[in-house]
Amino acid sequence: MFLKGKSAIVTGSTSGIGLAYAKALAAEGANVLINGFGDAAAIEKERAALAETSGGKALYDAADMTKPDQIAAMVARAEAEFGAVDIVISNAGIQHVAPIDEFPLEKWDAILAINLSSTFHLMRAAIPGMKQRKWGRIISTASAHSLVASPNKSAYVTAKHGLAGLTKTAALEVATHGITVNCISPGYVWTPLVENQIPDTMKTRGLTREQVINDVLLDAQPTKQFVLPEQVAALALFLCRDEAAQITGANYSIDGGWTAE
Repeated sequence: MFLKGKSAIVTGSTSGIGLAYAKALAAEGANVLINGFGDAAAIEKERAALAETSGGKALYDAADMTKPDQIAAMVARAEAEFGAVDIVISNAGIQHVAPIDEFPLEKWDAILAINLSSTFHLMRAAIPGMKQRKWGRIISTASAHSLVASPNKSAYVTAKHGLAGLTKTAALEVATHGITVNCISPGYVWTPLVENQIPDTMKTRGLTREQVINDVLLDAQPTKQFVLPEQVAALALFLCRDEAAQITGANYSIDGGWTAE
């Protein structure tokens, strides 16, 4: 358990990739604070399981990622209850699909706030403590869309490209403080959110389940396989190791070859 005694915050972690991050960190002994929305009983069950797995502490915080003051308060709470925040993984994200000339202004603002600005606010709050302790790991979930674009996803692509730039800038600023800053760019990941889209797409397009998976969802991924949340979490876990101390300012693709084309 190489993270015993370390503490982490993972945003957008009540399900999917974020929860996989939290479980991986807890399995290596880290105290973990999870964050996000969802059913209170289901969240409490996951929180309790994380504490049991790590043998340490696990917290839940409902901080709204569009509210900078709530993000700062979440970091302050974790520092008070854990004694430190050593690892932050920014994973909260939303999506909306529409042409630019029809894109709702409130959706643009929300996507930029949650997918990009929340990461800045999380870094801003966590870095001072990391500098003081001369150790830290900052990881963000970007996307294949941090490297390539798709039509009708202007806000999402803009936010993810911005996240890649923020990662590089932050990495340079903290390079001499024992802190690394990296992002991970998954392609399509097999999550409940993706799985739940399949029946609707089958109905609206008149396709079979297999056609939706291979010809729609996995059209851009040469392997024709989904990325698994556990695979993304395993990469994040490696970036937390001492062996990864010289990996910083990097953007790691885990997309079945999508961005190789």
